[in-house]
Amino acid sequence: MLPEPAAPLAFDVPRSPQPVAGAPRLTAACGELLREITVLDEYGDRRSIHIPAERPLTVFVDRRELVTLMTLGASPELLVLGYLCNQRLVDAVHEIESITVDWDVGAAAVKTRSGITDLAGKTARRVVTTGCGQGTVFGDLMAQLDTVQLPDASAARIRQGTLHALLEQMRQRNSIHRKAGSVHGCALFQGTELLMFVEDVGRHNAIDTIAGWMALHAVTGADKVFYTTGRLTSEMVMKSAQMGVPIIVSRNGVTAMGHGLAEQLGMTLFGRAANRHFLCYTGFDRFDSEPEPQRAAVRVVVG
Repeated sequence: MLPEPAAPLAFDVPRSPQPVAGAPRLTAACGELLREITVLDEYGDRRSIHIPAERPLTVFVDRRELVTLMTLGASPELLVLGYLCNQRLVDAVHEIESITVDWDVGAAAVKTRSGITDLAGKTARRVVTTGCGQGTVFGDLMAQLDTVQLPDASAARIRQGTLHALLEQMRQRNSIHRKAGSVHGCALFQGTELLMFVEDVGRHNAIDTIAGWMALHAVTGADKVFYTTGRLTSEMVMKSAQMGVPIIVSRNGVTAMGHGLAEQLGMTLFGRAANRHFLCYTGFDRFDSEPEPQRAAVRVVVG
């Protein structure tokens, strides 16, 4: 009998660049990713399966409670860093001295170097988003999108062959989702090279973790492609734009607000993307199409 394969990684960085100068000190508090339970199936049989080990993580900034994130906890320090960046609570990683995660108490302690100016005002308004487990957006981030600078279509493009290669890599990955379901995966690509992959119980957590990794290593988004298994809502489009990534690929669909926001920002959205199938919803000018040959119609003769 073959041995049980090793548990899949929910956080994977094939290539790890050095952190930017002045980066915060981070702990490495990865907890249990999977939990084994016994279930009863439709045949009356009891068997063991794995489920994701979701847990709460309460974020404190300079000893002030900010938010509780429901997370798988694959890389909680990067999740917290990316959350602060995507919420525009910090402008640069060097503003943070350290992020310390302690799973015994389910808390992340963020220590800044000089405090966050008007933290109370910035977090006074909360919008509960459509994120899995309900995401939270502070303030009016939509109003800040005027500051987003994305490369034009001549500088940031994707070929159909590159899109197919990207989707094939995602199809073949060993993952928490394949073993246990109930999570979303997000990835960052440069061409066909996978730079980072992470899974979490919410797609907003996964994209925040990627944002944290990019900020920590000063990785820019202009020549990157963001992939997600989750639907492309306004929140996901907005966060990708804030990360400077102009091209998004989703295995799922697109909401009307996400579509409108992408058009406004000049982004390219691919949805329903799996195997060799996809729909390009916006930003056709960034896409070098290499159309598949049309299949011949099947003629059915009756009688």
